[in-house]
Amino acid sequence: MKESNREMEIPRMNPFPNCSSSSSRSDSDFSFAFNNSNFSDRELRIEILPDFNIPGDGCTTFSDWAKNRKRPRRDYLRKDASEVTVGRITICNIPDMDDDAAACENHHLEATAMVEGSPPDDEVNPGRVAKPCDAAAETSDTALEMACSTVLRVEILHISSLLLAAKSPFFYKLFSNGMRESEQRHVTLRIHASEEAAFIDLLNFMYSRTLTATTHTALLDVLMAADKFEVASCMRYCSKLLRKLPMTCESALLYLDLPSTVLMAGAVQPLTDAAKQFLATHYKDVSKFQDEVLNLPLAGIEAVLSSDDLQIASEDAVYDLVLKWARIHYPKLEDRRGILSSQLEYLIRFPYMSCRKLKKVLSCSDFDPEVSSKVVLEAFFFKAEVPYCQKSLAAEEASGAHRRFLERAYKYRPVKVVEFEAPHRQCIVYLDLKREECAHLFPSGRVYSQAFHLGGQGFFLSAHCNMDQQSSFHCFGLFLGMQEKGSVSFVVEYEFAARSKPSEDYTSKYKGNYTFTGGKAVGYRNLFGIPWTVFVADESPFFINGVLHLRAELTIRR
Repeated sequence: MKESNREMEIPRMNPFPNCSSSSSRSDSDFSFAFNNSNFSDRELRIEILPDFNIPGDGCTTFSDWAKNRKRPRRDYLRKDASEVTVGRITICNIPDMDDDAAACENHHLEATAMVEGSPPDDEVNPGRVAKPCDAAAETSDTALEMACSTVLRVEILHISSLLLAAKSPFFYKLFSNGMRESEQRHVTLRIHASEEAAFIDLLNFMYSRTLTATTHTALLDVLMAADKFEVASCMRYCSKLLRKLPMTCESALLYLDLPSTVLMAGAVQPLTDAAKQFLATHYKDVSKFQDEVLNLPLAGIEAVLSSDDLQIASEDAVYDLVLKWARIHYPKLEDRRGILSSQLEYLIRFPYMSCRKLKKVLSCSDFDPEVSSKVVLEAFFFKAEVPYCQKSLAAEEASGAHRRFLERAYKYRPVKVVEFEAPHRQCIVYLDLKREECAHLFPSGRVYSQAFHLGGQGFFLSAHCNMDQQSSFHCFGLFLGMQEKGSVSFVVEYEFAARSKPSEDYTSKYKGNYTFTGGKAVGYRNLFGIPWTVFVADESPFFINGVLHLRAELTIRR
């Protein structure tokens, strides 16, 4: 009989009869194997110890968590000839035993993992841990050993070394280091009671990629455990869940202060980025929260002052704020100079500070003279550059960590000032406004420039959208004002000019003389003699590459 060419249909068998169909679960879901002796090749013996220097029964707030749980990683990682410690977790490898009960009877002893050159088992005191030579480390280890002498209870789990090694470099090294302990069936970990829930949840995640933790503090505990055991996938998962929870200033600061190894830092980078953005947005208007900002830790002040959207009067105000913060948190001059030079200097965008303030930086004792000279010289060189070179420098830094050439959204617009002492006291002031800034002035807005000085007196420019004198249409106006300062009075000759197409040269628009006293201003309500709609139109001759270039020339006449 001729055989049929039709392929035989072979029924698909479920390899896990006690589990749901494999088609309904993720390929990486091995929850069926968690603590299942049929799918395990090792026994994980967890000795639960009393908490070491952790007061209280639990953590209900972020401050409690930070005080009781967060411990610098450098305090935990240690290897010596007798044990391997990660976090407060001590890995103790014990010989295979035929009877698990026999192992439990000796749970109060701290067994040791032998390495090459170590004495044989009968020469090792199982209750004593080899100590580092460093005296401070010896004191710390002794205190820890005394505090951990009592085991509250023992938990035994069945684990797969293959699965754990695939998820964690820590377990991979533990199970494949070629030494005797890597061949033992029993692996003993010592952890503190406060870490138990997080550690069990971490193990469960390595099998199922799910967590039972849902609160901030519980997820932070798991994140810390994942960091200690180098489970990057769990760190990313915790980071994702934490970002979905409501954030506060307290939690954001805590996220920025989480201890993490350099290799694992990328796993929590989205969380720290979200925390920085939250703080930058919350404290966007610094003037409303000045006392709070001054009390922020270093990570907080860095997050706030690194923002391009900071609403602040001028970069001069940023400089004053940084200096005040440094004097509060680092009262010693040597320490203050160190932190200003290493970290705080980069928060100040010196090229956008006023020339008058930059001169004060050179004489400020808080800065190292070499640092102050460097940043001031760099700022003056930037100010002297032509606009397209300034834009090029800003573009180069747009994606960098330091953004000293990028302009913020200042309340008072930066100006360039050229001063002369002879034959007359005179200054030429340049103010540039973007088309978007001008458009936002409609229908009755105004924008002010940074203050500049002439004859020892402070002046400013202000651009307005106002009605013309006949109140028939809106128009663009420019004014020159003097800051209030006593009863000072003198005559100033002034001239307003603007660049325009096609020549793109400055053309005089308005000039006059005015006797200034404190708080007075003079200007022209319709600088260009055209309606507002014509001024901001796409074909307007006054916007060159989207920028309005204004110039004011002031001269004091005797």
